[in-house]
Amino acid sequence: MKLIRIFALSAVAVVIVGGGWLYWSVEEAGRDKTGIELTAPASRASMVPVQADWAAEQQARSDAKTSYIRSHQEAYDWFTLFPFSKSDGTPLLILKVLPRLAPDIWNEGEDFLSGVGLFHDARVDSAILPTGVGFTGLTRDDANSDIDYTSFTCAACHIGRVRADDGQVHYIDGGINAEFNINLYFVRLSQTLAQLYGPEQDPAKRLERVTDSIVQAVDTAAAASPTYFYANHRYGDRTFDAAYEAQQIALFKQNAGTHVGAFVDYTEGFVAAFSHYLDKTYEGYQQQMLAGLPGMADATGVSASHGYESMATSRLGTLIGEGVLPSSPGLTDFMAVWEQKSRTAEWDPTGQQLINGGGQYNGNIPVPIFRNLAASMTMGLADTDVRVAAFSAELLDGLPATVWPFPVDVALARRGAALFERNCEACHQPNNGRVYDELGTSMARAGVINTLLMEGARAEYTGTCSPQTTVEMYGRQVKPCAEFKGVPLDNMEHVVMRPLDDQRGYNALPLKGLWALAPYLHNGSVPTLYHLLIPSERPASFIKSRLDYDQEKVGFAWQDDGTPGGYRFDTGAFHAVSNKGHDRDVTLDGVTYKLAWEDDRDGAAALIEYLKTL
Repeated sequence: MKLIRIFALSAVAVVIVGGGWLYWSVEEAGRDKTGIELTAPASRASMVPVQADWAAEQQARSDAKTSYIRSHQEAYDWFTLFPFSKSDGTPLLILKVLPRLAPDIWNEGEDFLSGVGLFHDARVDSAILPTGVGFTGLTRDDANSDIDYTSFTCAACHIGRVRADDGQVHYIDGGINAEFNINLYFVRLSQTLAQLYGPEQDPAKRLERVTDSIVQAVDTAAAASPTYFYANHRYGDRTFDAAYEAQQIALFKQNAGTHVGAFVDYTEGFVAAFSHYLDKTYEGYQQQMLAGLPGMADATGVSASHGYESMATSRLGTLIGEGVLPSSPGLTDFMAVWEQKSRTAEWDPTGQQLINGGGQYNGNIPVPIFRNLAASMTMGLADTDVRVAAFSAELLDGLPATVWPFPVDVALARRGAALFERNCEACHQPNNGRVYDELGTSMARAGVINTLLMEGARAEYTGTCSPQTTVEMYGRQVKPCAEFKGVPLDNMEHVVMRPLDDQRGYNALPLKGLWALAPYLHNGSVPTLYHLLIPSERPASFIKSRLDYDQEKVGFAWQDDGTPGGYRFDTGAFHAVSNKGHDRDVTLDGVTYKLAWEDDRDGAAALIEYLKTL
């Protein structure tokens, strides 16, 4: 393992994960922290007219999203189905026999991996894995040359769900999977290994026990059905039939000890490294973080832990971890990734710096291909498939936000539009690259990167996809990292991540699809728009990750009323999950913007109604 991966992967995901955001805070208008003059964001209209026939508007937007996906079907497939790595991850045969190895930990059938928040998309007829998990047989040039590995896809975090009043589930493409618990996935893998070890303490004998158990489970499954693992799955011109399945089993068993050993090392190394990181950074909150919070993650910690997992149990590794692992907690909600063109940066007049846009909470990876590569590299896998990042950049540039699926009071929303224009539009403009840092929100997540991590990340990203890197897309050879908006990226590593002084805060991002991003603030600490605008009523704790929806206050069902689903989220349990911020009026450039609406609840209701329509 190269030491640079420790540094690079620590920086990788600090910018990837996060979901519910709103306006953040105030600093000098007109310039970013480097002193570069910015285009006035107020010149970029962000208002959305409220249509008189809301039902017709809903249908039109829904149809437009469907049409967009169909016209970008191959890119959508790479976003949803295709794994981050070309030849690394958990062997598919191991993943699929987990319910046989530990039935008390893993569900089988349609509920497979539901315990960690992954689900089967009812729109997909023949998937053999839940949405968000892909396998390398889909992407390998020679499908029969190696065993199939599984790893996550973009959809694991970025396809969510909401349940309508009639019980129908609507899918939120490019939104937030508020059910996905990435930490718990690895904890359960570790628990499975512990069960298989039993009382055995000798490492070699442990590996032997696990290998024997897995091979036996594979054989038992294959004896029960010759299509147990692939179910005669088809994709394009590839057929994963009984013959393919038999060959995969044979390939796996030829080197079962090696494959199982790599799986064990990866799992145990990560859990050990992540636990060390939690002890370093999450004092008093370690157990909650290790168990995971669905819809949230400290991707900085996950990626950094993967980066130095092979040394985690050594004294040298512990010492390195003290210096390398971030000292500031980076816990955030997952982020919506649609309509990226509204966040895309621009070149300054010199053509040497990127301004006015970004994409993450603090916009620190402004070029879309590298932003997507950062997400792909979060899991610390070798052989990153650059095509996933390239196709996703194409898809997400114009992917429409999912429309609010419930009724709207059009007259009230139109009154709210004027309030939005007066109090919100100046900051929540497309391509506003300014970073705000004085609104009282937790600044923990904005301080996780240091110079070493930033430089390491730049080197890792450009090493994975240089201007000369060539991949095949749509049957032709392309260089996805050769240029950005017409400017060649040769010798331009400095634009891959913004300077540190320009990362210490949060972007005020456009609010398209805002309804689907609840709960709000970067750390998901405010359950509804009502509570955002009426800060005195923010609950100290509430239920997160339900599929039902509070249409009045605008947020997923949050009250602890005995309804099944979700988990309790305590905003007072740790400083990084505080619900403070965006809770007082602010003055910027002599103009005061209303953020606390206790004294005008009718106005708040109108504003909320308008925000539903974005």
